[in-house]
Amino acid sequence: MSRAATTRDRSRGAPAEAPRRAPRRVRPVDPRRRLAVRVGLVLAALGVVAWVVWGSPLLAVSTVRVDGAGSLTAEQVRAAAGVAEGTPLLRVDTDAAAARVARLPQVASVQVTRGWPQTVVVTVEERVPVAVVEQAGTRSLVDAGGVLFDTVTGRPPAGVVPLDVRSPGPDDPATRAGLAALVELPRDVRTQVASVAARSGNEVTLTLADGTTVLWGTAEDSAEKADVLVALLGHLASGGLEPATTIDVSAPSAVVLR
Repeated sequence: MSRAATTRDRSRGAPAEAPRRAPRRVRPVDPRRRLAVRVGLVLAALGVVAWVVWGSPLLAVSTVRVDGAGSLTAEQVRAAAGVAEGTPLLRVDTDAAAARVARLPQVASVQVTRGWPQTVVVTVEERVPVAVVEQAGTRSLVDAGGVLFDTVTGRPPAGVVPLDVRSPGPDDPATRAGLAALVELPRDVRTQVASVAARSGNEVTLTLADGTTVLWGTAEDSAEKADVLVALLGHLASGGLEPATTIDVSAPSAVVLR
């Protein structure tokens, strides 16, 4: 066998050696580029959140709920609040809505809050009538603070007493004195009061349904005067005292019956 044949046989039997590759160089990541990517992702996420909160219907007003309304209807309160459905909840100006509702004469106080995710809640406290006054043929309900807030044409609500004063209003001393007497009386006694007249802040007179006149005087010591009057009326009703047409409680420590 020749040397050439031997060489061919060896080359056929042994696998050819693979060529060696040069090592691959890995470029280091630029920290600034990595930071820029992260910042971009954060900004994108913030953009999505801002859209959901400020522009998406997911957090838009679908209901305006009214709590505490009595003489007012819920629709009247909603109309006054002026909160449009579909407004993003975060864009609702709750202070402005409350100020609009507060302009309703019947409202003593109001609070407007957001009820996530799609509700605005309007909570109102209405004025409670204590007396009714008449001016130029118009009869108006008056609350304990002397505010005229509504008109009536028929009988006033139960327990609401006619108040006779020259200039009804919260700044009028006569109005405040007359109301002080009514507010201190228990409801069952107040229903026995036919009318209250106050010529000034120092001269308040109550007329009971049976015609009895109660001289109240000033607004001072109204709570004590009310207690004394309640006790006297109880004694009169039981026959413990002689009937009287006039009860003077202006000085509650020295009551006079005539």
